[in-house]
Amino acid sequence: MPSGPGERGETRTGDRAQWLLEVDRYACAGSGLCLATAHGRLRLDAGRARAVAELTDPDARVIDAAEICPEAITVRDARTGEIIAPQQ
Repeated sequence: MPSGPGERGETRTGDRAQWLLEVDRYACAGSGLCLATAHGRLRLDAGRARAVAELTDPDARVIDAAEICPEAITVRDARTGEIIAPQQ
């Protein structure tokens, strides 16, 4: 699990690391598991997951959500676009 800047794809944007949280709403099954896992980072909209904010601070719960639903959730390094999760 990430514990500091530079680990597992964290990017420093100014003074903060930032991740890009992407949700493919067409691939989303709407089970809500990701919402329970990454509470406050994702929400349901018309029965499908949606990121609360596209940019997010590094958070192990966001990685866990992407690992739970790799078909629909991708976490990227905001600066480079490198995929952080799900593991491929």
